[in-house]
Formats: sequence, C-alpha cells, structure tokens
Amino acid sequence: MYPLHEILMAAFIAIMAGAVTFVDIAEYCNVNKVWLSEYFGVKHGIPSHDTFRRVFSIIDPGYLQNATVAFLMENIKTIKKAFGIKQSGPRHYCVDGKTACGTGRLKGSSRETKQIHTLHVYDRTDGICIISKEVGDKTNEIPVAQAILKLLDLNGSIVSFDALNTQRETIATVIEQKGEYMAALKGNQPELYKEAMSYFTPTRIKRLESTGANFFESKEKAHNRIEARKYYLTKNVSWLVQVKDWEKFKALVYYNIHTEDVNTGKTTNEVYVYMTSLTDVVLCADVIRGHWSIENQLHWHLDVNYLEDDTEIIDRNAFQNRSLMNKMALSLTKLIAPLLKKSVRTTKKVIGWNKDSILDAFCVLDEDILFSAITNVKR
Repeated sequence: MYPLHEILMAAFIAIMAGAVTFVDIAEYCNVNKVWLSEYFGVKHGIPSHDTFRRVFSIIDPGYLQNATVAFLMENIKTIKKAFGIKQSGPRHYCVDGKTACGTGRLKGSSRETKQIHTLHVYDRTDGICIISKEVGDKTNEIPVAQAILKLLDLNGSIVSFDALNTQRETIATVIEQKGEYMAALKGNQPELYKEAMSYFTPTRIKRLESTGANFFESKEKAHNRIEARKYYLTKNVSWLVQVKDWEKFKALVYYNIHTEDVNTGKTTNEVYVYMTSLTDVVLCADVIRGHWSIENQLHWHLDVNYLEDDTEIIDRNAFQNRSLMNKMALSLTKLIAPLLKKSVRTTKKVIGWNKDSILDAFCVLDEDILFSAITNVKR
C-alpha cells in the first residue's frame, strides 16, 4: 500500500518542517495531504504514526546511513563545483560519542535500560556526519572507533579525538590508513599525561611565547564572553618514557583558554595537553579548535533544534534511523541558511512555515536554481 521510498521521503519532509515524534510526522502529512499528493501517490491515504514507527524500526540503520551520506556528499560536491570552491588544507575528521538521554527505557516496559550511545565521525571540512554507529551494551567507544577508522581512507586527512580514544591501537590504525592525528591526553594515560604536563613549566611557556616559532594565540568576543586562546608546541618528545610506544608521535601541544564574562567579570582558565603527529602550531591550533565543532555544529543542534535528548523513541533501530534523518535535515538546513542569510535555527523555522522552502532544500542540487536563488537573495 505504501511504497518504502514514499514513506521515507514523506517522513523526511515532515522532519525538515519540524516534526519531532512519529505522531508529528503523520499529522504533518495529513495536514499537507493535498500538497504531498502532487509528488506521492496517496490513494490509500497517509500512513498512520504506527506505520511510520514500524518502518523506522525494521530498516537496518547501516543501509539508511549509506544512502543519506551519499546524498549529502553529492550535494556538497555540487555546491562546491557551482561556486568553484576548492578544498584548502587537509580534511579534518572529528571522532566523538553522544548519549541520547531520553532512551533509557526498554521497549514496551517502564524498566530502565542502558541509554543509546552513538559514536559519530564528523567531517568538519564539509560539515556533515559521515558515520553514526551505535555503541552496543557489551562494548564501548574504543573498539567501535577502531573498527570504523579501519574502513576509512585517511590519506591526507587529520583525525582528532578526545582522551577516551587516545589508545595505541587507535593511533596505529590512523597511521596505517595514512592519516595524521591530534589526541587529547588525560587520566586514561596517567603517566604520559603527567610527563607531558610537567614539561610545560612557566619558564618554558614564557620562552615559547618570546620566540614565537611554536606559539600561536587568538582572541575573540562572542556571546558576551572574551576568549583568549594560547597554543604551545614542542617537538622535544624523545625524553618521554613511552614515546616509542606510539606511532608517529612527533609533538606535544599545550592549550590554554582563558575566558571572561563581560557582564559579571567572572573568569575561567582551563588547560589541555595533546599528543600529535603534526608539527605546525597554527595547524594544530586549527584542529584543536575545530574538534569542538562536533559539539557545536552537530551535537548541540541535535539536542536543541531536533530535541534528541527529549526523545520518546525507545526502539533502538527507530532512534538510529530517525537520528540519521535529523542529521541529513541539519546538513541541508545549513546549506540553505547562507542563501536566506539567517541562522540555522531560524532557517529551520522558515522551512517549517513555508512548504516551498522544503523544495528549495532539494533544489540546491541544481546549479542553475542555486545561482538563481543567490541572485534573488542579493536583490
């Protein structure tokens, strides 16, 4: 009665328009039945919310991920080609996990269970999440990340990850795949972390600042905060006890961020240390700062604009598939936002209020329509 591609497309259009639950999806489609009938056969009516839920529950997330990522990557290529945009510098992949706080219940039961935790590989260069992989109940991020990295061609790319994934085998995998890495150090590698921190004494920090060769700083004001960032790099790592245990361990980076709230005057000071195969302090600074884009450009939007932390979806397959569509909707919304000269949040609302805006989202694949849209905006 309901062809699979029509169910998925109708659901995706509803999600682009702001639908959060499966009930929302069905209601949106019912309200816009006449409009949708121009593109889909709806002779049997609109599927019920239970039908949408069942479809999302039985599809293997791996297949849906392959389809959505392929769609987005072609989309990005078309836009870059249309504007003559060429990639400058290495591609940057951020690896990090996210827990969906509203998923800690068993299907059909009030009994609590482990919340769904998803490992993401975010392509910072193109602004899309290329891999979403659920971390099962009997494992953790580490082996999942290693398995994913073994499948990627990392030649000419940089991979960054937090301290949890700073593991010898993980870094060896990145090097084997011909990539470079930026790895945070913390308590999970206590001896190496302690040695690394001990190197950056006030005297050495002052010396690095004065020479300037392996020092970089930036300062900016945003959201009523002044942020001063300082990065110090040393290639003097041969004295470290474990240096030979890590593939292509070439440098340590000490990162200090000082923030001041302009309204309250409250200040904070945080320091981090990284091990890396890179030796250019400016590039290191860009990668360290850029790693947080997975939080700001992906995880934050999924929680705030797509309400994943408040989800009522407790079927694990259904949640993963719904989250994949959220990520595709987010990526397309980001592509449209510059054309409308609006924020991602406002663009999402405009799409929800204006059905034609949803069609515009898919028209970014057409270079002529893209240029026409930009020309109209400029007028």
